[in-house]
Amino acid sequence: MAVKLRLVRMGKKKQPTYRIVAADARSPRDGRFIEVLGSYQPRLEPSSIKIDGDKALNWLRNGAQPTETVEKLLRISGVWESFKPGEAAK
Repeated sequence: MAVKLRLVRMGKKKQPTYRIVAADARSPRDGRFIEVLGSYQPRLEPSSIKIDGDKALNWLRNGAQPTETVEKLLRISGVWESFKPGEAAK
């Protein structure tokens, strides 16, 4: 099963908030997911990014592929620097 780290849209019309989740790559954007890793609120000033670093690192080390946007959010939050691509789960 291919796992992706991606965003799930939440919130009201024209007022999006997002959850960062680990989901099967074949499931739809707002469909089933395996685990919630954090949240992203782009409408706040400055925007709010909350990520559980331990959970995210665990998924990355087990081979989950982040989308471009999630990778960018991981870099901003500092989790990406802790992850070394090619590093196996311990």
